[in-house]
Amino acid sequence: MSARDPLRIVGTLVAEKYRIEKLVGEGGFALVYRAVHTIWNKPVAIKFFNGLSSAPVDQRAHFQQAFIQEGALLTELSSHTAAIVQARDVGTYTSLDGQWMPYMVLEWLEGFALDELLEREKRAGLAPWTLAEVLGLLGQVAAALDVAHGKGIAHRDIKPPNLFVLGNGERNPAAAVKVLDFGVAKMMSDDTELKAALAKTGMGVTSFTPQYGAPEQFSRSYGATGPWTDVFALALVAVEMLTGKPPLEGDDLVQLGFAAGNPTRRPTPRTLGLAVPDAVESVFARALAVRPEERYARAAEFWAAFERALGTTTTAARTLRSSVRPHTAPTELAPATAPVRTGPSTTEGGTATTGPRPVETKSKIGIVVAGVAALGLAAAAALALRNKPAPQKPTAAASMASAPAPVLASAAPAPSAAAPDPTCPERSAKIPAGQYFQGSDTKDAADNEKPSHNVSVNAFCMDLYETTAKEYKACSDIGKCRRPSNEVEWPKITPADRKLYSPLCTFGKPELDDHPINCVSFAMAETYCKAQGKRLPTEAEWEYATRGPDGRIYPWGDEAPTPKHVNACGSECVAWGQKHGVTLPALYPADDGYATTAPVGKFEAGRSRFGPYDVAGNVWEWVSDWYAPYTPDAQTNPKGPESGDKKVIRGGAWNGSFASWLRPSFRYAQDPAALSYGIGFRCVADL
Repeated sequence: MSARDPLRIVGTLVAEKYRIEKLVGEGGFALVYRAVHTIWNKPVAIKFFNGLSSAPVDQRAHFQQAFIQEGALLTELSSHTAAIVQARDVGTYTSLDGQWMPYMVLEWLEGFALDELLEREKRAGLAPWTLAEVLGLLGQVAAALDVAHGKGIAHRDIKPPNLFVLGNGERNPAAAVKVLDFGVAKMMSDDTELKAALAKTGMGVTSFTPQYGAPEQFSRSYGATGPWTDVFALALVAVEMLTGKPPLEGDDLVQLGFAAGNPTRRPTPRTLGLAVPDAVESVFARALAVRPEERYARAAEFWAAFERALGTTTTAARTLRSSVRPHTAPTELAPATAPVRTGPSTTEGGTATTGPRPVETKSKIGIVVAGVAALGLAAAAALALRNKPAPQKPTAAASMASAPAPVLASAAPAPSAAAPDPTCPERSAKIPAGQYFQGSDTKDAADNEKPSHNVSVNAFCMDLYETTAKEYKACSDIGKCRRPSNEVEWPKITPADRKLYSPLCTFGKPELDDHPINCVSFAMAETYCKAQGKRLPTEAEWEYATRGPDGRIYPWGDEAPTPKHVNACGSECVAWGQKHGVTLPALYPADDGYATTAPVGKFEAGRSRFGPYDVAGNVWEWVSDWYAPYTPDAQTNPKGPESGDKKVIRGGAWNGSFASWLRPSFRYAQDPAALSYGIGFRCVADL
């Protein structure tokens, strides 16, 4: 609390119903006052964004609308989970000295921001939190974040000041937690007019806090921000709770950026000196991977993996599972005060306590929205500059993120390292609802990729792997699927091509059981998926699942394809062509290990951001759409024309000699009756 009153509004009414009581928080960008709703006689917090007081008059309507939209976002998210602070109202206020500013009315919270709670415990000499305690408390945060992640929304400024723990300040893993400032970081990052207006005030506002920043927030070269950015930050918060020290080392923006992206030192528990089980270290190594595509795609995957690594099922973890539901259904969460089972009295990675923990007893503090200062200060100004030597430039060493065990050629692929979603079938990944720009307008894009246009898709489940020869044979053996031909066939095929490529059909060859089924027509692929209670993906779904919303060039990011990413035409493919009298140009001058098709799931580095393997290379994949040129119109769940002559195939194949074929935006039209050595499929399921 503070006796200060910068706006000189204590004792006055705002919007004729909020009586201002006192200032409770301030920073360079916003002031937070406690007020009482005079009609309901209930306390509220009012956050005045005084940083915009110098905004040009002609831009105020735009800024006001931006705050209304973010207030609506906060209201929508908090209606699905009690762990996100509730927005009650928005408006604008002009102070006595003429300062115009938007404000947001929020629920009043009693307790402590996590950073203050950790500092109090440190001063009291308490040991850091145990693994089980962190799992219990932050499980609520992970569940709240995943509600947003399921809608394609990221917080992008997760840090202890933005996690508010309700209660009297005693350590309690079952205490209710509220995520604060949802939407503000996004607004600050995306609204160029808002940033320009703030720059004129000399604020230099940053949309994230560098001490908890992911590599992509320091440099766009790592990729776009998104739910995976929140995973990184949540992992840093957990590591800080476990070790009692900040995970990123650095005294200024440059040093912190280096620490976030340094592949030789990942800020995992063991790096900071904490002895944890191998499984736990592996989970944090993945959550804190340098490259976004190597991390868990969203909070639910990260926290479920953490839970499995501990072998503990907490109430918060069960709640987290229940939060991942079809996008059309409201997310139901267990009460925030539900008890949490913390496991044995001792846990790896920390010392459990028995009995009460000492806390300061000065007075109970009513805090509202923490973290006000972070959004209001420039990143460099927020950090202490101590004139330390500048760090060395990061090397190109590989990330330390733990990858799943490789798939053996003699066995079916192991399940995805990502946490299985209980709403999706086994061996499939949930693709969250979202929107993106389908197609491409780049100079090297094919005409049929243009124009790019905005597409929204509902959530669905996609098979992690291309359908294998063994899986298809099982369907054929029970009479639900048509037995594939052992010969290739397509319009105007030559006898020489039939003789050359027919031996590459994979059906009925035990040594190729784990290779993708090929030499199947569109109708055969469609029948197989229906027999599994699934369907073929639409073209729009396929591209979104393999590309995501950030416009990446390839499924794995913007890095050019290499033998670690994809089964395409390398030196082994060129050699196969030479042996059979066919000229096949090389995509890369190296051997990817497979002259033709490869067992599914072999190329870990080439996975798409949502988890599916082999969406580039190996075999093209049938999708459900009839081929037609694109239009510039925005669309929702497009299914293509009702009829046509050719069906669309996507993804390229093992003999791909051109990088453009491997782009998720690349599309090719094929006769639906074709039986090709280079075409297979995978299925999707509705939610």
